[in-house]
Amino acid sequence: MKRLYSNGKLLLTGEYLVLDGAKALALPTKFGQFLDIKPIESKTIEWKSKDEKGRAWFEDTFTILKEKISSLHEDAISNRLVQILQVAKQLNPDFLKTGYAIESRLTFPRNWGLGSSSTLLNNIADWADIDPYLLLNKTFGGSGYDIACARHETAITYQLQNEERLVESIHFNPTFKEDLYFVYLNQKQNSRDGISSYRNTSDKNEHAILEINEITNQMLVACNSLEHFNGLLKQHEAIISSIIKQPTVKARLFPDYEGQLKSLGAWGGDFILATATKNPESYFKEKGYHTVIRYQDLIL
Repeated sequence: MKRLYSNGKLLLTGEYLVLDGAKALALPTKFGQFLDIKPIESKTIEWKSKDEKGRAWFEDTFTILKEKISSLHEDAISNRLVQILQVAKQLNPDFLKTGYAIESRLTFPRNWGLGSSSTLLNNIADWADIDPYLLLNKTFGGSGYDIACARHETAITYQLQNEERLVESIHFNPTFKEDLYFVYLNQKQNSRDGISSYRNTSDKNEHAILEINEITNQMLVACNSLEHFNGLLKQHEAIISSIIKQPTVKARLFPDYEGQLKSLGAWGGDFILATATKNPESYFKEKGYHTVIRYQDLIL
């Protein structure tokens, strides 16, 4: 049996604008997804997906034909897996010459938005021995920062420039990390919907890209205090809010919060970053948000 693993992700800076060349700061997480691969004699793929508690939430059997992979089911998950596997086979014709029993297992709840799709995609690309970014482009789309996080063990900067991906491993270890928390907003945000909305409502904003680049650089080289960090987060939120024409998460949900808040990735769901000099868990729980995780418990 072969076992593969990919890290989950959070995008600290550059949401939306990373698609147009902004320099983003992204953080691989301690949670991710395994893919166990066992060859079998039949020309089928016996697929089982499990959640973080080991419970099966999806099962299907796919038939491997010469030029096609098929399923008897027509649900969205089966169709998406057929698409991914078929594209992978097109990119590597030697892929899926035999059958397999496959088990994918997340180490985080599916609704957390830490990269259930990107970790699966990266694992399948490694299994098929193909370029994961090419597989991404031909299936889900997106900037690809999540694929980079899946493949790195440290924080990264990620930038698209002239059709190239500039990925740099960096040391990001803020002295105030004990004052950083991640709060789950009780709903999963569809990144593809967020990207589509961004594309439909805004043109490429060169000035905003330069501002975000400067914020990212400041966080990496000149931000030595929580006060400075809070200022950068507030500035970042204001820039994105003006571009996508949505209120910040603080204005929308937590106007009385004393620290600073920042959306991570597509706005409207998943995790946000909260800064606080004392544990803010009770504040968020009183408002109905019960998943509050310390920075050092989530980030690699």
